[in-house]
Order: sequence, then C-alpha cells, then structure tokens
Amino acid sequence: MAKVFLPYELRRYAGGKGELDVAGATLGEMVKNLEEMCPGISEHLLQDGRLKPGLAAVVGHAATRQGLLQPLEPDTEVHFVPAISGG
Repeated sequence: MAKVFLPYELRRYAGGKGELDVAGATLGEMVKNLEEMCPGISEHLLQDGRLKPGLAAVVGHAATRQGLLQPLEPDTEVHFVPAISGG
C-alpha cells in the first residue's frame, strides 16, 4: 500500500488525518481507492480524468511525469503538492 500524505486543506475529507495507507498498483488506482475512503477528495485532485492543473504528485522522491499511469511500488510515499514551474 502507498502511504499518502495529504495537504492540510484536504485533511477534512480524511477525518483530519494527514496520512493514509491506500492500495493501488498505479497512481490512478490509488486515487480511486482514496476517493472510496474519503468521498469528495478526488474533485480536488482530478480534472477531466487527469491531475488538476497546478497540482503535482510526488511519488517516492520525484514528481511523476506519467500522471495517473505512474506505477506504485509497495510502501511508496505519495505527496500531492502545488506544481512549480519556471526556469
């Protein structure tokens, strides 16, 4: 199971918890299972079947470039953070 760390503003959907263990072989499957555990949370994470613009998912130690198709290893940490761009 992935260990999912929730930003403060999403913790209300998880009963105030900052981290949850959520099953899923991919990021998309994990988000689906997270929605089942915490109804309403996915509308803050997804838009049109993708991660919302301005939101990044950090899987392990790197931001995913594969979006919801990103494979998840057992015990992977997943963080949802504001996307940062620039150069």
